[in-house]
Amino acid sequence: MTGAMTGAMTGVITGAMPGFASGEISIQNLTVQYGSKRVLNGVELTLRTGELVGLVGPNGAGKTTLLRALLGLVDVAGGEMLVGDTALSSLAVKERARLFAYLAQGGPVHWPLSVQSVVELGRVPHNNPWQAMSDADHQHIDTAIEKTGVGEFRSRIVTSLSGGERARVMLARALAADAPYLFADEPAASLDPHYQLEMMALLHEQVDEHHGGVVVMHDLNLAQHYCDRLLVLDGGELVADGKPEDVLTDELLENVFGIQVARWRDGDDSYLVPKTLSGL
Repeated sequence: MTGAMTGAMTGVITGAMPGFASGEISIQNLTVQYGSKRVLNGVELTLRTGELVGLVGPNGAGKTTLLRALLGLVDVAGGEMLVGDTALSSLAVKERARLFAYLAQGGPVHWPLSVQSVVELGRVPHNNPWQAMSDADHQHIDTAIEKTGVGEFRSRIVTSLSGGERARVMLARALAADAPYLFADEPAASLDPHYQLEMMALLHEQVDEHHGGVVVMHDLNLAQHYCDRLLVLDGGELVADGKPEDVLTDELLENVFGIQVARWRDGDDSYLVPKTLSGL
C-alpha cells in the first residue's frame, strides 16, 4: 500500500441519512440475555455524531453484543434504543442499514468477489434491487477506496488477499455507505503497528458533525490516543463513561482488567502499557 491511506484523509463525504444526520442515539436500560445468561444488564448511554467512542472492557463484557443489539442482530430482553424520538425497533432493515455501517470483527468474506464489487456493496442500503448506481454512489465508492488505499487491489478477488488487506477492504465497504454512525469491532486487530495507527487515524478523521463512530478495542493505548470518549463495560454493565484521561485510572484498570500499567509522557502526549497483573 502507498501513502494513500494517510494522504486521502480529507474531504469526508457528507450525505447522511435524511432525518437522522444529527440524530442522537439513546440507549435506556438495555438488557440482552443468551438463554439464562444475562450479557447486558441495564445499560444506559448516549451516542452522538461528532465523536469517536471507544468501547473497552474484558473479554465477555458484552461489547460486541452491544453493537449487535443496536444493529438489530440480537434479540433484546428489555429497554429501549432510540434515534431522536424514534425507536430503532420501528425502523425497517434498510433504514437501519442506512443509519449504521458495520465493520465486523475479522472482516469475514465468504464469496470470491472482486475488491471493487465488495466495496460497492456499501451502497446497497441506498438503492433498490437492480437499480443502477448513480454518480454520487460512484463518488462514495471511489473516495472510500482512495482513503483506505486499496485501489491497487480493485480487480483482485478479495479472498486472495491477506488478513490485513481484507480488513482495509471491509473498512472501505463500510465507509462507502456514508452512514451517520460507523460501528467497528476490533478493526485494527489484524494489522501491523504501522497500519493500526493509520486505521485509527482514518476512523477518527471520519468523525464530523454528520458522522460518529463506535470502536470495540482491546488496545488501551490506541483507545487513549484516538478516541474522544471511552465506554467501559464489565460483566454486562457500563462502569465508566468519559474522556480517556478521566476513565483509564489505575483504580479502574485494576478493578476491571486486573492489571497495573506503566505510564509516561512525551510532551503533550501520554502513554500507558500493561506492566503486570494486579496483586503480583
